[in-house]
Parts: sequence; structure tokens; C-alpha cells
Amino acid sequence: MYPKALPNSELVEKVSSALSKYGYGPKSLVATSLCCDEVNRVLEKDFATVYGDTFSMGGLAGFPFGGVTSFGAFASHIPDGGDCLVIYGPHVGIDKDGTVGKVNRKGIALTNTCCGSACAAAGHVACAVKGEVTPQSISTDVIDAQQTFVNNLLLPYGERLGKADDVMAELPLALFDAQKAIIDQIIAKGCQAVGGSGKIALLGGVQINTPEEESDYFLPLTFEIRTNKNEKLADLSL
Repeated sequence: MYPKALPNSELVEKVSSALSKYGYGPKSLVATSLCCDEVNRVLEKDFATVYGDTFSMGGLAGFPFGGVTSFGAFASHIPDGGDCLVIYGPHVGIDKDGTVGKVNRKGIALTNTCCGSACAAAGHVACAVKGEVTPQSISTDVIDAQQTFVNNLLLPYGERLGKADDVMAELPLALFDAQKAIIDQIIAKGCQAVGGSGKIALLGGVQINTPEEESDYFLPLTFEIRTNKNEKLADLSL
């Protein structure tokens, strides 16, 4: 399904090894923009074994709802003379039967939708494309504003999803494209908040959540280092 996906342990080893060649180490700080679903904390804990606790920029479906403000706050927390790594992207579950878009959760007999926010947005977009519903307006009501943003940010990918052989497999890839565009804007506007000659590494991709007894995976789709003037310093591959 995602042949280039790496187990979390291999991902952490490859990323930390690649970044060490550019001076990353104890003074480096990690931020994540991952979905608030508890299954996604595993990846953060795995990277914490190398870089320590992570700063969170993400919300529903992994979108960086913290925006430029959260990146600026994160940048101010980088140790003097240090660099930063931002890990971002949506997630998708694959249950023990190989069903994409489902996951086996601890203590729950039936499989759960994963990512629930993404699936809800995909359902709304599918109906909107067919003209069955009016595209949902961005909410000004804080109690569910993030989901209306997810719905709207996925809307431009409605035709692509409609043509997909497997919507659940294509959904996180479409979400990644939407999120990368936002991350790029955030870094372009906030990069100079990283002090000194600090570097910004960006690792973007799709988290793949699996049953508890198996390793989670990550599909890396972009891995690069930029200066704090948003100039590309290195394009890394995993």
C-alpha cells in the first residue's frame, strides 16, 4: 500500500543520523504537527528518545493550527546555538485485517476509524462535489472550528479523491499536500524567529498506525533543511 514506509525505529535512526552530519544533537528541539489522536503520540515518544520532549503545533488531522504564532514560540525555546526539526503530516490506520482507514485500539473490540477527522472531511467533500450539500463555511464558533477548516482545506482535492481506486489510501496523501502548503507558508513567514545560524529541518509524510503489538510506520514524503532565511540548505532522502 505504502511501499516506502519505514518502521518508527528505523525512521528515527535514519533521521537522527542524517541530521547529525549538519550539527544536530543535544541542542536541537523538535516540533510536531500531528493529529491530536492519542495513537500519534507514539512517534513523538520515539523521537523524544533522541531529542527530548516535543513542542506541538498540530490539531485535527495533523493540520498546523498553531500557525506562525506557535512556530515563533517554538523557535524561542531552541537552546542557544541549536537547531530545530519540524515533523508533520496526517495519519491513517491499517487494522489487523489490512483494512485501510481503520485501527485496532487498546481495550476496544471493534476497529475504529482512523483518522476520524479526515474521514469526516472526506465524507463532506464527496457530498459537496456531488452537489448534495453546500460546502461548509469556516466556523467562527470555537467549539468545532478545526473540523470546518479540515473540511474546507480538503475540498480542492475532492475530484482527486473521487477518482481514486482506494479513497482511504489516497486521503492522507491529499491531506499531506494540503498541509505541506501551509507548513511552507508558516516557515516562510516565521523562519527568522530561529536565532543565530540555527537551521530548520522539515520532515513531512504520513503516519501509519497499526495494531498495538506491531510497530507504527511513517511514509516520508519530504525531508529537507532550510536556513533561518528560508533558503534550502539540503534535500535529504530516506
